Amino acid sequence: MACVRFLTFKPFHHLLRPTSGQIRAFSMSPPSTAVLYETHGPPDTVTKVVQLPPIEIKANDVCVKMLAAPINPSDYNRIQGVYPVRPPLPAVGGYEGAGEVHSVGSAVEGLSPGDLVMVSPPSTGTWQTHVVKDKSFWHKVDKGTPAEYAATVTINPLSALRMIEDYVNLKSGDAVVQNGATSMVGQCVIQLAKLRGIHTINIIRDRAGSDLAKEKLKKLGADEVYTESQLNVKNVKSLLGNVPEPTLGFNCVGGDAATLVLKFLRHGGTMVTYGGMAKKPVTVSTSSFIFKELTLTGFYLQKWINPDKTEECREMLDYLLGLIREGKLKYDMELVPFNEFHTALDKSLGKLGSQPKQVIKF
Repeated sequence: MACVRFLTFKPFHHLLRPTSGQIRAFSMSPPSTAVLYETHGPPDTVTKVVQLPPIEIKANDVCVKMLAAPINPSDYNRIQGVYPVRPPLPAVGGYEGAGEVHSVGSAVEGLSPGDLVMVSPPSTGTWQTHVVKDKSFWHKVDKGTPAEYAATVTINPLSALRMIEDYVNLKSGDAVVQNGATSMVGQCVIQLAKLRGIHTINIIRDRAGSDLAKEKLKKLGADEVYTESQLNVKNVKSLLGNVPEPTLGFNCVGGDAATLVLKFLRHGGTMVTYGGMAKKPVTVSTSSFIFKELTLTGFYLQKWINPDKTEECREMLDYLLGLIREGKLKYDMELVPFNEFHTALDKSLGKLGSQPKQVIKF
């Protein structure tokens, strides 16, 4: 486990002073403790905890004291330099998060110190104690919302919602199948589907504790949960019982786990790939295309979280946060103190076995 080092990193910001003859009034943010990387590479070796100096809060800026920010796979993909969208270096890590307004610029309306806000649209640099961004990046959230949910609702729950809504016209009584069912997206798919009367068939990895994982998913509303080895049968559809053949499938693993999703799909079904945790390609038989007329496609959340869709996206996030406050949507998280960041990173990278979503608590 990499140790946490606190360094002072001065080149990242310049101290602002009025030139001779000028009178310039401005406010400054508090200094910030941040997780920074100066080069791309393995996240556990290139990230370091540093002290950043105060920066100017401009007229349209909002300074937020962060409360929570998750570690997502896309975060360490950016650090590795393999993600399609990544910030210039040096950069502070993190893309999602929520916090409490600390102070606002002179032209900001609608936000006040003490308000609970989330980063929306998501934006880089959330792994730090204080974040200063233009007011357009902050969305006010009902104060009854747990900060860790406001911090995590955009990437995973929104992906689950859009995949359920965007590809097949699902009706009550239909079914979907997914691998990676214990993931945050998988947990959200189960609950959002159940709210719509849609059955779920869920595939999980063979590992210690799989019986407990099955039980937890059933409590969330899963109809069927199978380990991959249980599906090593000639006809997986014989296991469906009263659940109809699924018309839609979700794949975040790839390899053999993706093939299992395809085996469950009905004629004319669609499989949506949104991840590749196994780092193996999706392989599909010719007969699946010709005789079953299956459709394979991909999902990329970025099109929904671009600035030109901010208002539409925020409406969906408010809907999801409403479900959370009503107790109709929940998912596993582990809150980790900021000073244990590298432990949380090791867990997120799978170094310590299967772990729930790691969320930094500031």
